Amino acid sequence: MGMFDSRPASDFDFKDVIYEKSDWVARITINRPHNYNAYSTPALEELATAFRDAAFDDRVGVIVYTGAGDRAFCTGGDVKEYEALYTTKPRDYWKYMGLFKAYIESIVNAGKPVIARLNGMAVGGGNESQMACDLAVMAEHAWIGQVGTRVGSVAAGGATQWLPILIGDRRAREMLLFNGQIPARQCLEWGLVNRVVPSVTLDGDFVEGATREQIAKAQAGEDGYAIDLSKLDAAVHDLVTKLLQQFPECVRYTKQQVNFWKDLAWHGTIGHARDWLALHYTSQEPWEGMRAFVQKRKPRYMDLRQRAAEGGSSEFVWGPPSRDCPSCGAEGIPENFSYCGACGHSLTAVPAGVES
Repeated sequence: MGMFDSRPASDFDFKDVIYEKSDWVARITINRPHNYNAYSTPALEELATAFRDAAFDDRVGVIVYTGAGDRAFCTGGDVKEYEALYTTKPRDYWKYMGLFKAYIESIVNAGKPVIARLNGMAVGGGNESQMACDLAVMAEHAWIGQVGTRVGSVAAGGATQWLPILIGDRRAREMLLFNGQIPARQCLEWGLVNRVVPSVTLDGDFVEGATREQIAKAQAGEDGYAIDLSKLDAAVHDLVTKLLQQFPECVRYTKQQVNFWKDLAWHGTIGHARDWLALHYTSQEPWEGMRAFVQKRKPRYMDLRQRAAEGGSSEFVWGPPSRDCPSCGAEGIPENFSYCGACGHSLTAVPAGVES
């Protein structure tokens, strides 16, 4: 068997990804519906492996990328995992970003057209993932958004780089700074996706231009409303059919040429972003933002602003490590501690043998 011979999809023992190959199409599905298809650290490795295999397989002409179910395409990184692992060990976030970078580049550099089948919301890294694809078809009940500045991070894994290219500078700033929900029809108008298709039905009939209220009822299965992805699948199939009727080497090089601006923005910033984000995980913003997400409460944005305005520390949870213990000699104690964490001595008490 040759190094690059086609392998059955069943050869890959994935846990978080469904991988299928047939009729010249590779289908890659994030299978984590329990958390809205947010990717875990192991999932990034599985996704990159699947895209690499599809890229190398001569029996694959087109790659379709989607999420399990009908609620989410992908909601980016698992914030619960971030809070548990990376706010406590920031240097590992640099390693994580290495896996994320390889995953995104496995899509951009696949050498074959990749279609994002947006079966639900694409949020944060989910939007960055769909922007890494060549084409995107979106179900009408879905929406797209970013969340970085709301949870203590920066969307520098593709969003800060590519949103200005796709939708323009002003719209990009609006998405990145406000973290709002961009509905499907607006995504089409802005150029975030190529197609939007009806996905809400009422008593079995498709509803054109479904309202937010109708979408909510469909997702809840109320009053005869439901979600139906058959038109989404038909639209994806139409694009697949058209793409297969092109010469593969010309398609590959066309993709490479069109990637120029994406590559320029990506490679000029991602290394810097990787280091900055890892360092930023040592500060209070991601600690507070991600704990708030896990605890399902509003982050205390203004508390940090107030601390800084009053001359305090907005970077460290308990202030900078600037105090020493006069009793045991421990150093680097947070400024706002009243007692030494090593020996329990009061940091406000007068040391023994010293005149007050």
